[in-house]
Amino acid sequence: MSTQPRLPDTVQVFERGWLSANNVLLFDGTEATLVDSGYVTHAGQTVALVRAGLDGRRLGRLINTHSHSDHIGGNASVQRAFGCTITVPVGMERAVENWDEAALLLSTAAQSGERFTFDATLAPGDRFVAGELEWQAIAAPGHDMDALAYYNPERRILMSADALWRDGFGILFADVLGTGDGLGEARRTLEAIGRLAVDVVIPGHGAPFAEFDDALERAFARIRAFEADGARMARNAIRACVTFKLLEVRSMALDELPRHLDETPLYREANARFLGLDANALAGWLVGELERAGVAQRKNGCLVAA
Repeated sequence: MSTQPRLPDTVQVFERGWLSANNVLLFDGTEATLVDSGYVTHAGQTVALVRAGLDGRRLGRLINTHSHSDHIGGNASVQRAFGCTITVPVGMERAVENWDEAALLLSTAAQSGERFTFDATLAPGDRFVAGELEWQAIAAPGHDMDALAYYNPERRILMSADALWRDGFGILFADVLGTGDGLGEARRTLEAIGRLAVDVVIPGHGAPFAEFDDALERAFARIRAFEADGARMARNAIRACVTFKLLEVRSMALDELPRHLDETPLYREANARFLGLDANALAGWLVGELERAGVAQRKNGCLVAA
């Protein structure tokens, strides 16, 4: 059974459903800081949630944990709405400056984003104050090689983003795409944060939780499973990202799905590296998986989000 942890009154978490990552709003008197901004199609909802949470305070700063679309998609809208500065992990500086949609995994995974500019960067070891607490920036590569987690030792709170969830962690894109050792980096990240004293985890997805050791055990088990079976890792990535896309567009023509899978770099590379299916076979497998999971159904020649 999950224990509902108690957070300081200066820390408010907006638990979001797909397509958006969670947002964390932290208060310092009449000023506030927001961590992560959700997906671009949910930007209006993000602005409304933040405005209500601010309750007359000024949003001075938006800080990102990493560069993926469900964490940075609302950046431009939030900045327009509140006039805040934006701070990003130092490793994503060049990709954002150049708006490199492949490096940001937008074109790679057929996702969307709105270009924004940033004002400052955070590097591992840097510290900042938000919510009347001092946070340490901790390198958290694996899901995103430039990701940061934020840790407050005083209240033993970890903002883990997608490095650690209650039941696992985010997709290891580097391994699926063949661009790096995501598994090794994820293992080292889990080992590093496992050495911290943590009472509360604020993950990138799902409710804050207190069962830190249990979550670590599950995450390490997932690492071992992916190390033993790369195809399992690839199938997980394809299922998750197509589900994400389907939730965005709501419906996809079944006869167009094989071409979409073949033209999208993430699916094409995952299939070539680990599965070896032709596009029609991959599409047939995927449709069956999504139907069994209850996230999609066939209707009038389309795959429709359930």
